Order: sequence, then structure tokens, then C-alpha cells
Amino acid sequence: MADFGGDVEAFRDEAKTWLDENFPASLKADPAAQLADMMGGKPTPDALTWKKRMGEKGWGTPTWPKAYGGGGLSRPEARALAEEMAKIGARNPIGGMGVMMFGPTLLEVGTEEQKKRHIPPIVKGELRWCQGYSEPGSGSDLASLQTKCEDKGDHFLINGQKIWTSGANLADWCFCLVRTDPAAKKHNGISFVLIDMKTPGVEARPILLINGGSPFCETFFTDVKVPKENLMGPLNGGWTIAKRLLQFERENISASLGQGGSPTMGQATGGVAETAKKYIGLDAAGRLADADLRRRLIDHTMENKAFQLTTRRAALEASANQGPSAATSIMKYAGAKIAQDRTELIIEAMGCQGLGWEGDGFDPAELATTRAWLRAKANSIEGGTSEINLNVVSKRVLGLPDPK
Repeated sequence: MADFGGDVEAFRDEAKTWLDENFPASLKADPAAQLADMMGGKPTPDALTWKKRMGEKGWGTPTWPKAYGGGGLSRPEARALAEEMAKIGARNPIGGMGVMMFGPTLLEVGTEEQKKRHIPPIVKGELRWCQGYSEPGSGSDLASLQTKCEDKGDHFLINGQKIWTSGANLADWCFCLVRTDPAAKKHNGISFVLIDMKTPGVEARPILLINGGSPFCETFFTDVKVPKENLMGPLNGGWTIAKRLLQFERENISASLGQGGSPTMGQATGGVAETAKKYIGLDAAGRLADADLRRRLIDHTMENKAFQLTTRRAALEASANQGPSAATSIMKYAGAKIAQDRTELIIEAMGCQGLGWEGDGFDPAELATTRAWLRAKANSIEGGTSEINLNVVSKRVLGLPDPK
């Protein structure tokens, strides 16, 4: 790419030209198809072409360093690219946990060898990553985790179990928290290791959720051998890395929660206002016929708009301050509440048509929306429960003392 010397409008023109030449027109009317591969579905040939082109260009991770295959763009250039993509209905086909969580953390704390090995496949969307954090007895109290990692000289030996491992059955690699010093205080004996999911002894079992999907897994490690070079950061220093990764995770989850109507969530009927107009109708004055729902819909719309503006401001502050801060817990908490309110309002507006599970009485969009409502129950759990995020806000943002 040419050096535009900070001229964002010159870059915008170059981005428009490239998008016109490389974005398959067939994908414009089908945003879900653009994300099928990322979500574990079966992508169309055009979707695979789009993913390949974006990966080779580095624009799926626009601000990541060029040295590892990223776009090397400035923040203003990345915003211009996103705006031009939105104009033509193009979605970023490069994503997942490698982009949202692991990649940014690796760029900060990984060795040069680890960056060269793992960042390029993430940039091109060639490998999937999953997160080995929670355990059956260590969810909100994550630092109490017990998955054991023993030093065997030339390798580590890992035994234990993780749960709620999103996409583990589809993942190629796992970034995992393990206990390397059982005698240390719980936060001090944890290390951050990278595990190839094809290693003998790794088993992922999908968990069926109330919405009928199985995005999460329970993952078992039985005498799993991990090379020493797969330790990221210092031995017994994994807790600091884990917290930093969670900030990236909460920042990205918050951004998606405020958008609403995402194909990745399965919602297919549209936004709250459109759904309410369709199922409830308008009165003689052209207003939503249900006055109470109309008031609550306005409240929700205002709150969501304020949330989106606040998220945008926080992102700009993060770019100026070397990444996200503990304030991401505020965004994650608020975003989860707004997203759940959105699905509740949509289901209420749909009436009985929002209660379908299967059968001829419901169209596919209605069934997808019901399942999206059920899936939204996890919004206040994933990425740190709302209770934990409130604790983070209390201690690290407001500086309040621990309760006695």
C-alpha cells in the first residue's frame, strides 16, 4: 500500500477502489454469509474469496503491524476503511478469539518468535483459537483454577478440565490458564500456555444450550504434552496476562452488544422499532399503537445510543492510552443489560409469534429471534459475569475499599 503521509482522504479513495475491485457483489445482500466461516458454518465460494483477499491485504486486522501481516493502518485510516465497507454492505470476515482477545495480548507480551508464528495465521483467518479459562469449580473466582501443569524437563504435562470453552470443538489452538505452582498464593501460581488442540489427550465436548445451539464446550486435558516454548510470559506470571486479555475481550464484546440485530446472534426480524411496527402496528397518529411499549422502546433507544457513543469515546481514549483499561468492565456490564433488554422488547412486541420453537406456525426469522432471545441470557455471564464486572468497577475505577 502506498504511503499516504497521514492523508486520510487519500487513503479513503484507495480503500474505495480496492473494495470495488475485491468485494464480491453477491455478498452484499447476505451479511450472514460473509460471517459463516467465522461462525462455524459452511461458507460460499464468494465468501471464501472475500476472506482470502481481506486476509492477504491485512485489512481484517487493520491496525496490526505490517511486519506480521496486519494492515499497518492508523486509527483514522481504519475508521475510514470501516466506513467505506459499511457503505457497500461489506463485513469483516476475519475475526474470532484470535483477533478479539489473543492476538492483541500476544502483540503486547509475546516473544518475537511467538508473534511470527501465531500472528500471520490469525491475520489471514487460517486458524481458530479458543479460551481455556473457566473450570467447573472456578468461574467467577477464576484464580482458584486447578488445571495442573507440571514441568517435565523438556516439556510441560497438563491435566485438568475447562468449561464454557467457546468453539473448542472447532478450534485449532487454545490459550489456557494452568497452575504451575500449587504452593503459591492462588494468583501467583498461574501460567499462560498455548495448546495445540490436535495434541493427544485433548478432548472437547459440546454443551447444548437452551437456545438449541452448542457454541460452548467442556474441554478435558489428559497427560497433554506442551512444548516449553508455548509458555507465554513468565512462569507463574500468567494472571497479569489473563487480566489484560480480559480487558481486550470486554472491549470487543461491548462493541458488538451495542450494535443489535447481528447475524451472528441469529436475530433475523430486525431492530426493536421495526419489529414493533410489524407486529403491533401504528395508531391514527402514526405512532406505535401500544403506548407503554412505545415509552419503553424510546427509553431503550436513547440508552443504547448513549452507550454506543460512550463505547466510541472509550475506544478513542484506549487508542491514545495504549489499549483498553479497567473501564471496559463498565462497558461490558452496560452492554449486556442493553442487549438483554433489546431481545426482551422484541419478544414482547412479537407476542405469541415470539414463543415459537419449531412448526409451521412460525417463519424462520421468528424462530431465529426466539433463539437469539434465549442466547442473550449468556450476555451477562460471558466475558466476566456482571457481578464480577461491578466488582472491577468498584475497586479499579472508583477505588472503593473491599467490604468488611
